[in-house]
Amino acid sequence: MAQSLTLDGKSSLRYLSFFSGLGMIFASYLTIKHFYDSTFPTSIWAGSFCDINAFFNCDSSAFSALSAIRGVPLGYFGVVVGALVSLGALFPSAAFERTNKTISLANAVGVIFLLGYSVLYLGSLCLLCSGYYVFAIVSFVLYWRYGIDRDQTGMLSRWFRPSTLHVVTYAVLTLAGAYGFAQFYEAKREAQSGGVAARIVDQFFGLPVVDLPTVISPFMTAQATESFTDAPIQIIEYADLLCSDCLYLNQQLERLKREFAGQFNIAFQFFPLDAQCNSVVAKDKHPGACDLSYMAAYDPNKFQLIHDEIFANFEAAKDSAWRVDLARRHGVEAALTDSATRALVHSIINTGMEYQKTSAEYEHGIRSTPTMIINNRMIIGTFPYAQLRAIFRALIEQVEPEKDEQFLENWVDTD
Repeated sequence: MAQSLTLDGKSSLRYLSFFSGLGMIFASYLTIKHFYDSTFPTSIWAGSFCDINAFFNCDSSAFSALSAIRGVPLGYFGVVVGALVSLGALFPSAAFERTNKTISLANAVGVIFLLGYSVLYLGSLCLLCSGYYVFAIVSFVLYWRYGIDRDQTGMLSRWFRPSTLHVVTYAVLTLAGAYGFAQFYEAKREAQSGGVAARIVDQFFGLPVVDLPTVISPFMTAQATESFTDAPIQIIEYADLLCSDCLYLNQQLERLKREFAGQFNIAFQFFPLDAQCNSVVAKDKHPGACDLSYMAAYDPNKFQLIHDEIFANFEAAKDSAWRVDLARRHGVEAALTDSATRALVHSIINTGMEYQKTSAEYEHGIRSTPTMIINNRMIIGTFPYAQLRAIFRALIEQVEPEKDEQFLENWVDTD
């Protein structure tokens, strides 16, 4: 019998291969759960998790372009690979092992690509994804060191001898499962604009009313009225220009601005999570965010342009050389040392101390970004477009109710 990982009886290596597959399944399940929790929260209080700091942050992965393929979360394919590895250990055959060996190589290449994309492009690492990476590499090493055909000298003969029947069967089953996930994604998205959105609106209006900050930022990303409180929708947006969740919120708000044009006032309330200028929270997650805040605030006429350019070049903005060039191109080099600019930004940041604690871990209510105060109600974190849209529609209807909603009419039959 040829030397093999799974065909040599009940060996410890075969057990290890089985558990590496289970590990991939479990880690993938957690990433899928996180994807849906982040993308489709079912409550105004429930959302994403695993946000430890700027680097160890699963939200960046959940909101990235590679988190799903046409509605199918990437973790689904990890479940498939893990299941094949475990099944190959339970029901061994030469054809099964050769096919899994080829898949393990492709899986390892994919893992290396995703790790590089996450660390080098997103600037973060999801611990849930990292769990999958570890089990995937363990599985690959097992097939490499102990798998069938390891005595072959050629790359093709050693790694690329899968069973055509197995490959076709896996492909058909995987596509069928992917179709199911895509349909589930569409159903979840539709639910966001239906019952879930209605529940979110009810929860929003059930939130306690809070005061506006004593200093409202003069830097507006949307302005419908001269007086901040005259607009139907009034948003104080505590945000950090280097916060990935703030980038996501900005993208949502840009869509909503087009639909609710002329009905928004949005004050961009600088709250960089950078210890250089923020003493309200004990976080130093985004070095350089203070400098970007100063640059954006230095010249009110250039605020919107600089704000938009930073979010349009989000990854580049993390680099100090890019920030220096940004200041030069817009003529705001003096922003970093201008006392008036620094004092204004600090006064805006310090309004975060004015709100009661929202977490036992932090002293003040404003303790993370993004945090929005929408018509005097506080929302911490991000929400899908459909949910924010539902809240904004409800606020508009308070001011401009539909004709059919101006009264209730009911007749009791007394005959």
